[in-house]
Amino acid sequence: MQSGLVAIDCSWERVDEVLALRLPGLGRRLPTLLAANPTNYAKPHKLSSVEALAAALYIVRFKDEATKLLSLFKWGETFLTLNAQPLEAYSLATNPEAMQLAESQYF
Repeated sequence: MQSGLVAIDCSWERVDEVLALRLPGLGRRLPTLLAANPTNYAKPHKLSSVEALAAALYIVRFKDEATKLLSLFKWGETFLTLNAQPLEAYSLATNPEAMQLAESQYF
């Protein structure tokens, strides 16, 4: 089995165009989280690429790696604080239904 993470780094103004490319292997999305980056602070679904990668790492229980990645940005710790409860709930979800239930409890 192969697994991994991919981040598509593009402007939010072009996201629909990029996602329309139907890139192979893109079958899942991150659950709802709030951005902590200065451009989109507290906006749902407007994560920077590093926030998205860190969130994915945290959810799949690579919490130390997520924290280390975010430590490179002065707002990185804020991302973890702002999303502490949903991130923890998402990391405990064992299937898509549990993930969806956790997401609905916070957003």
